[in-house]
Amino acid sequence: MIQLLLALHSALDLLIYLYMIVVMVSVLMTWFPGASTSRFGLLLGRLVDPFLRIFQRFIPPLAGIDFSPVIAFLALSGLRWLLNYLFAFLLNLVIR
Repeated sequence: MIQLLLALHSALDLLIYLYMIVVMVSVLMTWFPGASTSRFGLLLGRLVDPFLRIFQRFIPPLAGIDFSPVIAFLALSGLRWLLNYLFAFLLNLVIR
């Protein structure tokens, strides 16, 4: 049971971390002309844009700067923290 919890935790943590990297790469690609319209840029856009739109509804761009990736990154970091806390709690219950 403990190994299953640890494997599940590791897999979920890795997926969230990889998605954070995808968000960061997508944001960096917006700084280069034409990069967002390349095949790779369009693929990243399909992966990241639906998630970013959640935050764009509540946080409009200020002076032409979109802060939704920052909030999304903070949300993903918070999710990782919550995941670690939850699995530590579950692991503590299983060990007892």
